[in-house]
Amino acid sequence: MNKWMYGHLSAFMTIFIWGTTFISTKILLTSLTPIEILFIRFLIGYVTLWLVYPQRISLKQKQHEYYFLAAGLCGITLYYLFENIALTYTLASHVGVIISIAPFFTAILAYFFSDEKKLNIRFFIGFIIAIIGVCMISFKGDESLSFNLTGDFLAIIAAIIWAIYSTLTQKIASFQYNTIQSTRHMFFYGLIFMLPFLLIMDFHPKISTLIHPLIISNLLFLGLGASALCFVTWNLAVKILGPVKTSVYIYIVPVITAVTSFLILDEAMNQMTIIGIILTLIGLWLSEKRTKENLDNELCKL
Repeated sequence: MNKWMYGHLSAFMTIFIWGTTFISTKILLTSLTPIEILFIRFLIGYVTLWLVYPQRISLKQKQHEYYFLAAGLCGITLYYLFENIALTYTLASHVGVIISIAPFFTAILAYFFSDEKKLNIRFFIGFIIAIIGVCMISFKGDESLSFNLTGDFLAIIAAIIWAIYSTLTQKIASFQYNTIQSTRHMFFYGLIFMLPFLLIMDFHPKISTLIHPLIISNLLFLGLGASALCFVTWNLAVKILGPVKTSVYIYIVPVITAVTSFLILDEAMNQMTIIGIILTLIGLWLSEKRTKENLDNELCKL
């Protein structure tokens, strides 16, 4: 398997797991608050990455620390806080659709702050088709289309923050640190920035709750899989593919969610959902499609 294919496999595996995390989160929200779930899952992820690769990171330049700090603040703390707070104001379907526009913001940031400046019209056509598909999956024809400006605005901010995080991880990747070490360092700053929120938000986890088999199994899934593993594979994909081409995989999160809901939770999948899945996959294919010349050039670099 060449490096290019490895990057796409890493991105897809990440999104596949992230697309199923809603089940664990839904279960955990019956016993834990959003901030409790967030802090505990990343604490588990941080400890896990230390156990997997127990070597302290040695920074090559002092200013690299600022990039790790910013990445931890954006991708770990602010993104999830804005997303969770948005969910308290507006429908989850609205948040899902809005978060799916993150690749567009990533493309804009990459244009100004990275070398990825040659986005063709196919990327934007794919973006539009994918968003139409995501809307069809999320609303299913039976959701209220009423908007909450506060919640929807917070979701937009979360999408922009994720775009910033993706751009930062590409910059960090250029420093050539071990991916596990760099991801763990981002987790460290993310946890540090969460501490003030633990004081002002409802953070009072009970041991009796945490040791319950159902709770601990889902926390371990979020901590080991969705955090420790997925952030490493996502950062690896960004390192190989760049932030724009990796971010378009976000389009298929609603697809994974819809299919998983059908298979595991026995939720109905109507005609609009099926059409939405097809459109989303077409949009992803268009956004990712390379010309033969560009593909040959990239493979020559591997």
